[in-house]
Amino acid sequence: MAYPIVNSIISWFLKKRIHQIELFLKYPNDVQDELLLKLVATAKRTEFGKTHQFSSIKNYNDFVKHVPIQKYETIEPLIERCRQGEQNLFWPTQIKWFAKSSGTTNAKSKFIPVSEEALEYCHMKAGKDMLCLYINNNEETQLFTGKGLKLGGSSEIYKDNNSYFGDLSAIITENLPFWADYSSAPSQEVALMAEWETKMDAIIEETINENITSLVGVPSWMLVLLNNVLKRTGKDNILEVWPNLEVYFHGGVNFNPYLEQYKKLIPKKDFKYYETYNASEGFFAIQDRNDSKDLLLMLDYGIFYEFIPMSNYKGENSKTIPISEVKKGIDYALIITTNSGLWRYLIGDTIRFTCLEPYRIKITGRTRHYINVFGEELNIENVEDALKLACQKTEATIADYTVGPIFMKDKKSGGHEWIIEFNEHPENMNYFTEMLDNALKSINSDYEAKRYNSMTLAMPKIHVAKEGLFYEWLKKKDKLGGQHKVPRLSNQRDFIEELLKL
Repeated sequence: MAYPIVNSIISWFLKKRIHQIELFLKYPNDVQDELLLKLVATAKRTEFGKTHQFSSIKNYNDFVKHVPIQKYETIEPLIERCRQGEQNLFWPTQIKWFAKSSGTTNAKSKFIPVSEEALEYCHMKAGKDMLCLYINNNEETQLFTGKGLKLGGSSEIYKDNNSYFGDLSAIITENLPFWADYSSAPSQEVALMAEWETKMDAIIEETINENITSLVGVPSWMLVLLNNVLKRTGKDNILEVWPNLEVYFHGGVNFNPYLEQYKKLIPKKDFKYYETYNASEGFFAIQDRNDSKDLLLMLDYGIFYEFIPMSNYKGENSKTIPISEVKKGIDYALIITTNSGLWRYLIGDTIRFTCLEPYRIKITGRTRHYINVFGEELNIENVEDALKLACQKTEATIADYTVGPIFMKDKKSGGHEWIIEFNEHPENMNYFTEMLDNALKSINSDYEAKRYNSMTLAMPKIHVAKEGLFYEWLKKKDKLGGQHKVPRLSNQRDFIEELLKL
């Protein structure tokens, strides 16, 4: 356990970064323009750089002209060659780390390159910035008088042809300095355990007697851990186990459906929740104010950003704009160019700017996570806002859910089929369904139009899932822990059909 003087020293050290953050807040477009040219100049002698004439790129328009938008499938051959030992293909320094990611909709594994530069100047830097921004807003914090409990993925690091792959969280854990064990829990050995349920028991064993002051992890899996802590200790809430707990840093999924459950587990009025936005491909944004609903886009992590308005989205054939041209209130697909050699990479996320001075964003979903079978254009934000309203009306809480289409057949209307696992069930499911439908109609005019007289869309069909259904499904797919999550919306019935058979 650190002493108060150590808490003060660490806080002072982290806050020095604020001056650098203020630089990109003041000159965001200049910082991004300079970064792009630096990335291009760094990689101009790579195979990718030569193929796409990096030496002739002098500005953003040249960059767009010479480099096409890429999906993983486009760059997979180069990544596979790199995994087999070839270097200087898309980034000049040696790449030996690959973050293994399958996402939510694709069973095929992706291997995202992670350079030393990305580890140090993106992922590690972001971890420090997350603490820096929190400390800057909470001068009286005692964060470093205890430890931070970090709940990462369940994958070990595997070696193949002198390259290493695993969950990004495992890669970061593997590269943490030796002193990190003194300020965080669980130990590196436990953090890298592969089997999720065994790892869960080991984390609880190591941490229930520690002074835990912060939590870091994906809300769905952290919730599982905290409930298991209460089962193990017999306590009524988490503050009885860790009385000095003051903040939860979360990311990976929309936190709104989980908030009320966390408030019950951690009944502390001034408890803080800080959201982050990161992925295997990079760390993008951090909540920079207490009780905020938006995130500060971090512009000096070696990531150059481009955006596609979703109204004009055509995948790799889309027209992009730089950050200097974005507007508030519009959903954009995110394109990134990184210091790991991802060039104009379509990451698959959608965001919306809530502020332009500085650039703050809200995550609105995935480019694939829309239901638009009938022209209803229902996105994840619509769905989760509607669920929140329905839960408020019926005093229900939700653990997990997924939604898929019911296709039109024999001149019958189509519809949406839901599977919902409740923590607290509504007294009347018909009333819950009606409230959900009404909320969706009030939020999304396209949905409302398609629901008119049930001509195109019938009333939603909801299945109440048995307890632990989604956990069982993820376990069957070997996707317990870390960033793995239940696919929320789909234009196909694959997930619905699989879950209904369990």
